[in-house]
Amino acid sequence: MAYLLIVDDDRDTRDALQVILRREGFTVLAAASGEEALKQLQEQPVDVLLCDVKMPGMDGLAVLRHVRATETGVVVVMMSGHHDIAVAVEAMKQGAFDYLMKPLSKDDVLRAVQKALAVRALMVENLILRHQIRDQLVRAQVIGSSPAWRRVCDLIEQVAPSQATVLLTGESGTGKELVAGLLHRLSGRAERPFIVLNAAALPATLLEAELFGYEKGAFTGALQRKPGHFELADGGTLFLDEIGDMPPEVQVKLLRVLQDGTFQRLGGTRALQVDVRVVAATNKNLAQEVMTQRFRHDLYYRLNVITIPLPPLRERRQDIPLLATHFLRLYAQENHKEVTGIQQEALQRLQTYAWPGNVRELENVMERAVVLAQGTTVTTADLSLEDHQLDVRQLPTEDCFVLPADATLAQVERETIVQALKRRHGNRQATARQLAIGVSTLYRKLKDYEIA
Repeated sequence: MAYLLIVDDDRDTRDALQVILRREGFTVLAAASGEEALKQLQEQPVDVLLCDVKMPGMDGLAVLRHVRATETGVVVVMMSGHHDIAVAVEAMKQGAFDYLMKPLSKDDVLRAVQKALAVRALMVENLILRHQIRDQLVRAQVIGSSPAWRRVCDLIEQVAPSQATVLLTGESGTGKELVAGLLHRLSGRAERPFIVLNAAALPATLLEAELFGYEKGAFTGALQRKPGHFELADGGTLFLDEIGDMPPEVQVKLLRVLQDGTFQRLGGTRALQVDVRVVAATNKNLAQEVMTQRFRHDLYYRLNVITIPLPPLRERRQDIPLLATHFLRLYAQENHKEVTGIQQEALQRLQTYAWPGNVRELENVMERAVVLAQGTTVTTADLSLEDHQLDVRQLPTEDCFVLPADATLAQVERETIVQALKRRHGNRQATARQLAIGVSTLYRKLKDYEIA
């Protein structure tokens, strides 16, 4: 059922439109002013807004600007009794779908509403498709079923919709940029920019220029104005990697932006306002950096609103078969090679390796293995691993299991469930909790994989 809102200070117009549209089966709301219309929009979402241009107080163009700024997806049809071409052109520029001249005819109104509803349906369909694609991308990148990784995923889902600043901690190669991207794509800012800047990659002066931009002539070589990363990320998310290596003089200016959203370009005199969510990451112990006065305590507390610690790969060892299979398929496709499996001995070596470089090292190892593989299976000879092998006898037996050389993702998942059931002595509720899935989901997978 479509919801329509009529906004007009003339009561006769409101009443006439309500009668016409309700007879066509629409649910119709009415407001006598722009201010009243905005209140109603907060209480009841509508599909089409029919709004008069000339009204006392907040006029129709102001209502239109507000509706467009809030990105509610409402389709706006403007109405006017004044034949002012300039106003009509301005309304269309600001995003009005149609413009009707008074006196209004029944046919014109119904035609405009039907067209507006068709556009609204396309907008909703497009939004659903975008969300489906986004969710598929997100699910494709969240690879892992270990309790440690599931805790990270749960935190991501909880934190992503908020506006809070997030601090990602963990060793290099644990996937901090990946998690930052997931936080962005699962947030309300997903359609806006996601900008990445490595704070350790630039000296202080260049880092400041990259963050805040500069005016023409601000320094030698500044031949024209350049927007900074905060401006580029306006409305979206700015990921600051290696924040622990940020120079103290830049930390002061970053603190101001986090506090009030304002900054100045280098060489500028005007304060600029931005709406940016900051996600920061570090492989350092920032609390210790604060104690040694290498990091500002006030900036630390501003960044440390929500912390998501990312576990090293050695603490999520049961995810290694899933990750290895994922990277194998990725690079086999990229390199046009018919490599479809991992030799049992090779997989066991991957599972008992210490992985000082974490997931990034595993990805590099699997890319090299795929490129070097002579047949359809990755063997131990194809693996390039440093001397960081663990003693498998020191590992708990539940930390690893061996799969066939040509194991598929479905086989990996099946074996994960079987091993979890064994560890929980067949207790299915405990198994579901360990795997971080619902009991009904577990029962469905037991049936799909024919696990007794």
